[in-house]
This record gives sequence, C-alpha cells and structure tokens, in this order.
Amino acid sequence: MEKDDSINVLGSALQPCSNDPLTGFFRDGACNTCAADQGSHTVCAVMTGEFLAYSKYVGNDLSTPRPEFQFPGLKPGDSWCLCAARFLQAADEGCAPRVKLASTHRRALDLVPLEILRAHSAQ
Repeated sequence: MEKDDSINVLGSALQPCSNDPLTGFFRDGACNTCAADQGSHTVCAVMTGEFLAYSKYVGNDLSTPRPEFQFPGLKPGDSWCLCAARFLQAADEGCAPRVKLASTHRRALDLVPLEILRAHSAQ
C-alpha cells in the first residue's frame, strides 16, 4: 500500500494527529491515506462526549476498549483520524467534533467541503 502524498487541507505538510492513542489508517500517528483506505480516515478530530455517544448510537463504538485490536477506547479530548463520511454525517446532525486542520489530510476534501471543516476548526 503506497501512501498518498502527506498534504493537509491547507495545502501544507500534514501534521501528526495523535500518538497516544496511536491513530491513522497506517497507525503512524497521522491521517495518511491510500487507495486501500475505503473509509477515508482523513479527518483529525478531537473527541467530545457528545460525538462519542453519537458515534456509538450510529454503530461505531469508539469509546469501548478493544484489547484484541490494541484499541484503548477513546475519551473526550483524544485526537483520532476519523472517517470523512462519519464526520460529515455528525456535522449534519449538529454533533461534529472539532478538527485539527493542519492534521487533516487533503483527501477529506473529496467528501467534506473546506468551509465545513473550517467551521469546526479546533485552532
């Protein structure tokens, strides 16, 4: 799997998202992506209790630890490379988490308009 260029939505070098917990499609701490990343794990999001509850409600429980997958479970304040479609869905529902634009891969723009990402910017 060859990574796409590590460029963020602002057009500069992609910054790390989180090493604790370790995130990313490649588990490299960044929201890097490639053609095999069908979920487009490209939005660096800062978790909130509201978003974690929403995600669990719609079928993606991100808060429960899954040791068999070396997944510690997320808590409010953790940063995580979120699927672009899930972020957009949460934004439409009014419960989207904040976004680290410098750490969000430009491929997120395939699904999420920059204006929406900017409106949820953590910076």
